[in-house]
Formats: sequence, C-alpha cells, structure tokens
Amino acid sequence: MSFTPPVPPPAAVRGLDWLPGLAAIDTGGARLVAAGLTPVAPCPAGRSIRLSQAAQSSATLDSAGLALAVAPHDHAFALALISAFTAAPGRPAAAAADSHALLALAARVASSDVTVLVEGATGTGKEGLARLVHTLSPRRDCPLVAVNCAALPEAMLEATLFGHERGAFTGAMAAGAGLFRAADGGTLLLDEVSELPLALQAKLLRAVQEREILPIGATKPRKIDVRIVACANRDLATEVDAGRFRADLYYRLAVFPLRLTPLAARPEDVPAIAATWLLRAAARNGGAVAWPTPEVLATLAGHDWPGNVRELGNVLDRALVLGDSCRIGIEHLAFDRAVFGHLAPAIAAPLPGIVRQHEDCAIRNALAETHGRRAAAQRLGISERTLRYKLAAMAGRRAPETTRTVQ
Repeated sequence: MSFTPPVPPPAAVRGLDWLPGLAAIDTGGARLVAAGLTPVAPCPAGRSIRLSQAAQSSATLDSAGLALAVAPHDHAFALALISAFTAAPGRPAAAAADSHALLALAARVASSDVTVLVEGATGTGKEGLARLVHTLSPRRDCPLVAVNCAALPEAMLEATLFGHERGAFTGAMAAGAGLFRAADGGTLLLDEVSELPLALQAKLLRAVQEREILPIGATKPRKIDVRIVACANRDLATEVDAGRFRADLYYRLAVFPLRLTPLAARPEDVPAIAATWLLRAAARNGGAVAWPTPEVLATLAGHDWPGNVRELGNVLDRALVLGDSCRIGIEHLAFDRAVFGHLAPAIAAPLPGIVRQHEDCAIRNALAETHGRRAAAQRLGISERTLRYKLAAMAGRRAPETTRTVQ
C-alpha cells in the first residue's frame, strides 16, 4: 500500500464540464457518472458518483455510492465531497498545499523504519497522521498499539508499557506482557509523550536505543521489534531547555519530526475536513448528507479554531443536531466559546453553584496554561485521578448548558 499526491486524470469526464476542477481530482476506483448518461465501464458496488445540476444542492449516500445534485454556488463543496468520498481509507482530509506536502512526507517516512515524532497543538490531528504512518508502512499487517501517556496514573505507567512478572508488586497475581510486547512486529504509538515522568523517560530511552525492555520484577531483558511513533502537544525542544524532558530521549524520538500547524493557519483544509466529517455522519445515521451553505463555509473558514479539528468536529455535530438532515445554515452554528465562554458574574445563585463555577473556571485555566493533565493537577494541588473525576463531572454538566445556549 502506498500514498502519492493526487494526479489529475488525462481528460475531463464526459457530460461534467459544468463542474470546474473535477478533472483535477484523483477518483481512484470510483466512477463519475453524469445524470442521464450510462457509465462507459462497470462500476464497483458502492463506488459510483452520480452528478447532476440543481437549483438547490443535496447529497445522498446509498448502496450504489454518492449522489450529488449541485447548485451553481456550491461547486467548491461538491468537489470537497467527491475528494472525501474517493480518499484512501485512513488518509487525513487535506486541501491546503502545505497539508498535501506533509502527507506526502509522512508517506515517504512510512516506508522506512525510523522513529517518528509528531508535534502539534491539541486537536490538530496528530494521532491521525501517526496512524497513517503505520498504515503505509511495511508493518501495517501487525498491531498498532496506542497509549495516552497522560491518561494513565504514574504508578501504572511502567507496568503498562514494559510489563511485569508475577508477584512483582502487590496485586500482580499473573504476569503482564505490557504494551511494548503487545505491539511486537508493529507500531507503538506514544501519545502525549511529553507527560512521561523523568524517571520513566530513562527506561523508555533504553527501549528505543537498545530495542529491549526489562519488565518489572524480571532479571533478564526481553528483545522487542517495535517501531515507535511519538506524539506531543508541546514543543519537546522547549521542554528539554526547561529541564522537563531528557535531551537524549528527545534526539532518539525526533529522528524524523513531523509538525502539524493549527487549523486556523490552513483554512483551505476546513471544507475538506467538514466534507469528510459529514460523510461519516451520513454513513452512521442514514443516507442524507447535510450540505453547508456558502455562508456557513465562509464562517467556518474564517474562525480562529482554538480547539483545532476537534473543535470543528464539535461545531459540525451540534449543527447536525440543530439543523435538518439535508442542510446546515448559519443559524445552526454554535461555537465552543459561545457555549463554554467565560462565566458570567455570579448573581442570584446558591453558594454551592457559585463554588462549582469558580472551581470549573480554575480547572479550565490550569489545563489551558499547562497543556497536560498531570501538570494541571499539580498546579491545582490535587491528584490526577481527582482531576479526571472533576473533568467527567464538568462534561456531564455541559450538556444542559449547551442546550440553553444554542436554543
């Protein structure tokens, strides 16, 4: 399996010259069919794209493929839907030239076996890019094991990654292989690697450098055959300068660095991501694909997206709930800051509610300033486990707040 940038087909599709830009899309194994015309070649099941002109745009997924009725002012999003429908499985959505160049670079490094470091702000798509590296690599038929280094309690990290022998610690009634051995022959994805404590970084360094691990309680190291792809939402070089990350481990992980830019810096990607997101929603929920108006697309492209792709997904999901199944209008958009904006001054509210509001605000500020749950918990003076419970409670309270805001 390999990935190459889209190559324009040699000629325009018969009967579809009314849709400029169509000839520049690599449709892969899909067949483009103009309304009223018979395909010149048989089409694989589910891979036809039937196109017609219309006064109002609509899109439908069915057993034959994708049917598009395109209004004159909706040509751009029609092309985005066609590109998303024909994209290779697992390929991140992209339209900006820099994004295509990054995907081509990821495909190039995938064919080798070097360690890859993917850096970028939270929500920019680091895990998707890391998974693409595995999918296009010679190890694609072996396991891809992903672990979020910030989500596990520090006391469990070593045993989770490197395994343990029976009786190595209280409660170890049986031996555990650990994630390195679970990924043997494949790829281990270390997400939020910047959250690893310094003591564990030393043990990870040996695993990366020597290709062997020492499970807890073991006396002999175990050889491993694993490719490591690490992701970080903070600049690791800066973390090294600050003494929070080992320089020797950084240079072992950053053999081939890939950096994702914030979504606001690549507005051309917004329609491509939206098209992919809405097609997936249609596949889950029924055949109709919700079509954003030009005003909606312009608004989405102009937003600053502090939450990046993750925030864009939230906005689209809300729009699907608030709108009908066929259309997304400007009135259906509800951005995160409108929903979870700064707290209003405490007015006539019970004391427990006021305390909870200030606690929620303190947690959000700590997360924003530290960029990691472990560091945020330390700043707040609570355990990471307590912070997880409080975040879960905050998420439970947000649903009714969202409803009140977007009504």
